[in-house]
Amino acid sequence: MAYKNASSTYKETKIKTASQGQLIVMLYDEAVKQLSKAVELLELYKNEKKDHGRIEKISKAIMKTEEIITELMISLDFEQGGEISKNLFSLYTWFNRELIEANINQDTKRIITVKDMISELRNTWSTVASQSPAEHPRETAGLNIAG
Repeated sequence: MAYKNASSTYKETKIKTASQGQLIVMLYDEAVKQLSKAVELLELYKNEKKDHGRIEKISKAIMKTEEIITELMISLDFEQGGEISKNLFSLYTWFNRELIEANINQDTKRIITVKDMISELRNTWSTVASQSPAEHPRETAGLNIAG
C-alpha cells in the first residue's frame, strides 16, 4: 500500500513539474501503452474463449486512448501552430474515428495502425522536447495520466 502511494505521488509530481513538450510525450506514451494493452487483450479474446469481461477491458483501453487524443486536440494552438496544428487536428480526428470503428468491429489492424502512428508522433515530440530550451513547468488540468 505504501509503495502504491509513493509511486502515485511520484507520477503526480513528475506530471506537475513537466514542461508542455514533456506532457505531450507523456500523453503519447500513455496512448501507446493503452493501445498495446487493447491489442494484447483482443488477441487473447480472439484466440481463447470469448470472455466478455475482457471485451470491457479492451473497450476501456481504447476509450482511454480516445480521451488522450481529445486532450491533445484541445491543447493545439492554431494561432502559433498554424498549418501544423491544423494537420495534427485532422490526424487526431482520424485517429478517434479509426479507434471507434476498431472498438465496434474488434479490429486489431486498425488499432495497430493508430498505435504505430502515435508512436512515430511520440518519437518526434520527444526529440523536439529534448532540444527545446527549458520551459517553466505549468499546472495542468484535464486528463489524469498519473494512473
